[in-house]
Amino acid sequence: MIGEIQVLDIFAPIALVWAVAAGVLMVLLKSLLRRSGLYAWVWYPGLFDLALFCCLWTGIGFAVDLFSTAFSMPK
Repeated sequence: MIGEIQVLDIFAPIALVWAVAAGVLMVLLKSLLRRSGLYAWVWYPGLFDLALFCCLWTGIGFAVDLFSTAFSMPK
């Protein structure tokens, strides 16, 4: 079952919340990579950004799932 979260009386899928969090992290990492000069070594910046976003989104999803099952109360 897909989880939902209620924000201001609107139900939104939790995956959307994870995607927004991954987008914020991606913007921060992208600026850090540009300042450090490592972004100059990237061949296709758009493809790299997409891969970075997918990796962050998946990582956040796995982390939330891992921590929610690790700290859940047994029945």
